[in-house]
Amino acid sequence: MRTIRRLIYREVFASVLFVTVGFLALFFFFDFVDELPNVGKGVTGYRLTQALAHVTLMLPSHLYELLPIAVLIGTIFVMARLAQSSEYTILRTSGLGPWRALRTLLVLGLVFTLLTFAAGDYLAPVADRAAQLLKARLQGRISIGQTGAWLKERQPYHTYNVNVKALTPDGDMQDVRIFEADSRGFLVSVSQAPKARFTDSGWLLQDVERSEFNTGGTEAARVERLKLPSMRWPTEITPEMVSVALLKPDRMSTIDLFHYIRHLEANGQTSQRYEIEFWRKVFYPLSCIVMVVLALPFAYLHFRSGGITSYVFGGVLIGISFFLLNNVFGYIGNLQNWWPWLTAAAPGLIYSMFSLGAFGWLVLRR
Repeated sequence: MRTIRRLIYREVFASVLFVTVGFLALFFFFDFVDELPNVGKGVTGYRLTQALAHVTLMLPSHLYELLPIAVLIGTIFVMARLAQSSEYTILRTSGLGPWRALRTLLVLGLVFTLLTFAAGDYLAPVADRAAQLLKARLQGRISIGQTGAWLKERQPYHTYNVNVKALTPDGDMQDVRIFEADSRGFLVSVSQAPKARFTDSGWLLQDVERSEFNTGGTEAARVERLKLPSMRWPTEITPEMVSVALLKPDRMSTIDLFHYIRHLEANGQTSQRYEIEFWRKVFYPLSCIVMVVLALPFAYLHFRSGGITSYVFGGVLIGISFFLLNNVFGYIGNLQNWWPWLTAAAPGLIYSMFSLGAFGWLVLRR
């Protein structure tokens, strides 16, 4: 059985690698064509080499998104080819029963699950952040909309609403405004700084213009304006939190998303969108296991002549439908306020039932 497992592992890994490289090359080409109009523009001049570097740094994110689909297509191709050449029939007579074949593919699915998790949780966030900072040289900063990102933090005695207009290519913040309110909700101070950077103990604001409002006592409200060369603001808002407010949450790691969700909940802000994305990060790698189970019945299809193109094409359609269903459930769950974990797990559960039904009908009943 060790020889049989080694044969299946080698064939599936080779096919999945081939499909993955093909998909990544296709997306690399599309992204590069999309970047060509930006070459020669920007503050420092967006060069062709920078465009190539930016597109290359986007590949880990594509790898995370495409790996389950590549696993499905590659495994279907191997199973169908073994069935077409009657090799799988020989393997069955050698002792490869349905349950043993299922266990063999489940081990493969677990390996691909770990690879997908590593790509989405470690490789993709780092590469995507580097790509965004590189792309920032085109416009000189990273920003969204007209006002940038808004964050909120509650501290023991005061509440802070923070506005960050943009991030520089060096990771610093531009056009920072901090609105401080007391426990009664009255505005206490407003601090504005054209530039700020992250430190271990908080933020360091430079060239600060600070307005302090004195509304206590019986005296009339007074406004005191100060100009400070620098000011340190103690806060637990991390660079990752600012990045997710300016960039896409699906580019964050699972741990960073968890911390950001807790930050939103502690400050009384809605976290539905980020909770769905968190659970998607948890369940999406597990779809590799579903895909290998879905591909196993193709080994029990009996045909002697003809190509296996139709079966591979069917695998492509199934993979695309899973990807679309995963995105659709995310949008619907956010609009309808569904449970985040159920919204993220629903596509995998649907395809799991479908794959187990196909396994029971085409494999066990034969």
